[in-house]
Amino acid sequence: MTQFPADASPPPLDATPAHALGDFIRAHRERLSPQAVGLPPGPRRRTPGLRREEVAQLCGVSPTWYTWIEQGRPVSASADALARIAVALQLSRAERAYLFELAAQRDPAEPDPAATDAPATLLETVQLVDAPAYVLDRQWNALAWNARAADLFVGWLDGANDRNLLRFTFNKPAARELIVDWETRARRLAAEFRADSIRHLGDPPTRSLIDALTGGNEAFARFWASQDVGEREGGRREFNHPRDGRIVYDQITFKPAHREDLKLVVLVRQ
Repeated sequence: MTQFPADASPPPLDATPAHALGDFIRAHRERLSPQAVGLPPGPRRRTPGLRREEVAQLCGVSPTWYTWIEQGRPVSASADALARIAVALQLSRAERAYLFELAAQRDPAEPDPAATDAPATLLETVQLVDAPAYVLDRQWNALAWNARAADLFVGWLDGANDRNLLRFTFNKPAARELIVDWETRARRLAAEFRADSIRHLGDPPTRSLIDALTGGNEAFARFWASQDVGEREGGRREFNHPRDGRIVYDQITFKPAHREDLKLVVLVRQ
């Protein structure tokens, strides 16, 4: 258990990284009910979710230390302590990865990072797929796509358009017409990008993209502020195509070995 002397002075508040970690942990603590972790409801609660003391008890850490973590103070957080917080807060795999990236720690449950690999064959593979297919980079710019993808994604992969998936989804009116249940899909996309981008959040292109979207698009700013994190999942995707009408696909996303910052997305028509 992490302890501090009785006369210890709280460390001064820190800047963005520590605050981001605290905000994330607090948001997920407030979403977790006592019943979900096997605790009695107890008396009336003034705040939603678990109390800080309850999470500290579940993690086996000092309540003072846990409070300072949530407050964004620059205290040391070991990988072991973070793993216990992830378990106590019942974080998903994507949320757990996001937690460790925020803390600049390596998850002890994850294997060592693999070496880099050339993506040339991946880019060439897109043209061999007999279905809409495209490759995304770290900022979710399309690096390669085939004719079927260009035909489907009107306003994004056809013509001389901006190839960034997020800017297309949130800034282009055509996306709201094309994507069925746009609100749900756009919210999910923001959560997926939060999980995906944390590994390279310090890259100027990633930071610039997030800043531009949060500052210029109300919907993205709202979804981003929710602290939702999600893995990029496949499943049913519906579109209202301007020529072909309602089209339904199953989406499959592949990550090439050694280059998990790239994605091959294939849509198989139902």
